[in-house]
This record gives sequence, structure tokens and C-alpha cells, in this order.
Amino acid sequence: MYYDALKTFVQVVEEQSFSRAAEKLLISQPSVSVHIKNLENEFQTKLFVRSPKTFQITPTGEILYQRAIQMIQMYERAKRDIYEHHHLVKGLIKIGASFTIGEYTIPSFLAEMQADYPYLEFEIIIGNTDEIVELVKLFKVDIGLIEGQTNEKDLTIRPFLDDELVIIAPTFHPLTKKKEINEHELQNQNWITREKGSGTREFFDHVISAHGLKINHLMAISSTQGIKEAVINGLGLALISRSAVKRDHEHHLLSILDVKLGPFKRKFSIINSTTTEQQQNINLLIDALNKRATKQAEK
Repeated sequence: MYYDALKTFVQVVEEQSFSRAAEKLLISQPSVSVHIKNLENEFQTKLFVRSPKTFQITPTGEILYQRAIQMIQMYERAKRDIYEHHHLVKGLIKIGASFTIGEYTIPSFLAEMQADYPYLEFEIIIGNTDEIVELVKLFKVDIGLIEGQTNEKDLTIRPFLDDELVIIAPTFHPLTKKKEINEHELQNQNWITREKGSGTREFFDHVISAHGLKINHLMAISSTQGIKEAVINGLGLALISRSAVKRDHEHHLLSILDVKLGPFKRKFSIINSTTTEQQQNINLLIDALNKRATKQAEK
């Protein structure tokens, strides 16, 4: 069984050092060398080029690195699945979520899940859509929840929840006094949006282009909370998920503009790798997400 050898190999690649890999794995450096030598003998290839000044993975080493990550993940998932088959629903689920979902949608949902399945544990990694897609591809998370689009062929993509976006403004902005604001009144405004690679930025760019809006000044902030604070302080308008500004609007910290252009709607999606079967816990999570979305749609 080459599980230990592959795990050691991956650690060496990521640490770029035999000694640091040994420290991380709590094994001796000679043991690391033996594992790497066994793999090189098995695959009849050199995995690293080493000298006193350089440490470099070979092209065949790079191929093995990509496959090793998948094999380790599949082995660990198999162990979890077999364990879960004989035990209660329990274990760790790693979720990658884009900002709006991770900060405003998932917390209340996970509170319900935790109440129903107290032995489940969750680890949430928040990033923009492109970052979450990459985490799923590299098997760093079990599933991803994104607000943007992806054309990755190695991923299964399932829309699960409708999301409405609104245009927000500082409470003292002149447009807050107007009803049914048209395209002309939105011309040459200052706008604040997310960075490239974000699903919200992708949607914003589409809206601006579709309605031919000219922008006076554009500011990009890689945080939904940062965008809200910038709007509150008068730096411009923003197109943002209604769920992200619900409390701020209720507390009169910012205004939601009444615009003719809307409604602005998009789909949140669940993504996972097509190369691995879903474990019991992940299927449970996906079913619960879909049920939550159905209930929300019926309100």
C-alpha cells in the first residue's frame, strides 16, 4: 500500500524540502527518503532534481503530484464512508463558499444542520468564485457553493437557490429621494464592486454592459462587508445581494434604490468533482440545501 509514500511525496512537494516534510509528518528524514525512493522505483522515474542550491520537481513528478492528491483524497473518503456506514452520521465536511453565501446564507443553514446532526462538524473556507472552483478541483474541499458561473468540465454544477441583488446607496445620496430610477439617472455614477474572479463582479459587469451604463469611478473591494462600509461612507453605489444588506437597510445604515432596471436575479450553485463519488454526509448536506431552497422559494 503506497498511501504513506504518496502522502509523504505530496508533503515534500508542498514544503519543497525533505527535512520540513519530515517535521510536518512527524517522521525521520531517512523515512522520507525511503518513501520517495520506493515511489521512484515503482514508477521507474525521477521525481525530483536536487542539488545544494536547487530543489525542483520533475515533469513526471508533477504528474504524480496531481494524481497523488486525488488518490489520497479518495482513500480518506473511502475510510470515512466505511466508518460512517457503521456509525452515526458524523464527521467533518469541508465546504468552500463564495463570500455572499459564506457570510450571509450558510450560517443560519448550518445552525439548522447542527441541530439535526450534532455529530457533524463543518469547516468553511470563504473566497471568490474562481478560488472556490480551484479548491474543489484540487480536492481541498468536499463541495463548493458559488454565486458565479464556471465552465469547468471536471465539475458537476447544480443550481440550488435563487438570489436577488439590489442597488444600494448611502442614505444621503440624491437618488434615494427618487422613485423608479431609470438608466439615465444611473449614468456617470461612482460604483463599488467586488474584484475580478468574483461571481458578484461577473454579474455587475453584465448589468453595466447590458444597460449601457457609463461609470464615473469604479472601486473594487474584495469583501462584501468592505463594499457596504464604502457605500455607507458615501463612496458610491453598489449592486449587492439583498440578503447581505437586509440588516443594514432595516437599521437605516444604507438605502436600497427603487430602480426600473430590476429585478436582478441569479442562481447560487453547488459544485463538486465528477471524478469522485459523494460520501453519505455530502449527499445529506446537498439534500438539506435543496430542501432549504425549496422552502425559501415557497415563502
